[in-house]
Amino acid sequence: MASAIRRALDAVYDLAAMLAALCLVLILAVIVLQMASRWTGIPFHGSSEYAGYLMAAASFLAFAHALNHGAHIRVSLLLGALGRFRFWGELWGLAIGTAASCYLAWYAVRTVHLSIRFNDISQGQDATPIWIPQLPMAAGAILLAVCFADNLITLIARGRDNIRASAIEDAAE
Repeated sequence: MASAIRRALDAVYDLAAMLAALCLVLILAVIVLQMASRWTGIPFHGSSEYAGYLMAAASFLAFAHALNHGAHIRVSLLLGALGRFRFWGELWGLAIGTAASCYLAWYAVRTVHLSIRFNDISQGQDATPIWIPQLPMAAGAILLAVCFADNLITLIARGRDNIRASAIEDAAE
């Protein structure tokens, strides 16, 4: 059962990372289309806004995957210096990270809800309903909160988290 949950969570984190990569490819497409529109004189309203929306989506969708692959900054020197108290340092860090990411997820979802409720649109020429670009940000924030909670629970249950050490951390220890 735990193994199936672990595989499912890892698959969700990987899927979000693939969507983040797709957003980066779409940013490239928007930039190319923006260049083509300048060359042809055909206006492409909102292209800068769309690139920004895609960048925010790419960032937030990649957070959980990056956390589990050790790509986020961890204070490995401090954790290593804690020696036999390393567990407590990791527990404290994951508890703070879980609380902060849950707070972020709560307000990201709330922002989407308010944008829908008030029919908020972007300030650019594109006049996009703002909840559309906010939705991937909220989804990424929720995944980050789930990932932090996942690592916190795993640390408590097994004595170690799911975060794979990066090459930099391996060299530091």
